[in-house]
Amino acid sequence: MADVGTQGGSSIADRSTGQAGRGTTTIADGVVATIAGIAIRETDGVHSVGRGASKAIGAVTGRRSGSSGAGRAVKVEVGEKQAAIDVDVEVEYGVQIHKLAERIRAQVTDAVESMTGLEVVEINIYVFDVHVPDEDEDEEDEDDRSGRASARVR
Repeated sequence: MADVGTQGGSSIADRSTGQAGRGTTTIADGVVATIAGIAIRETDGVHSVGRGASKAIGAVTGRRSGSSGAGRAVKVEVGEKQAAIDVDVEVEYGVQIHKLAERIRAQVTDAVESMTGLEVVEINIYVFDVHVPDEDEDEEDEDDRSGRASARVR
């Protein structure tokens, strides 16, 4: 957890508000994980976040803005003034993965730093899969077309 406030020294919050000595604010790891998870899901080219159970939970709950399930697939380590983030993602086929990783890092850093005042020191991204659109959809389209064609010609 991150304690942002004054306990004998100056913190990020003290410098930005100019009010020292009025207490502390503690930011839980889960809060940072949720912020990062939402930022990752909002990045174009990311199909899903997490694997297994966390992926299933994220698919159900992560699509709603502000969902606490968004952070479950994201692991964070939060110190007093810094945060490190690890995430597993499945990317869309055709996306340039190295550029997607840069976009993910930029969006997560912006979101976490602006909302918490913590410095994001690293974001480790593990791409575990590439989502290829189902070929079943293509086969259904072909069946529909062949069904219409046979209905027209007898």
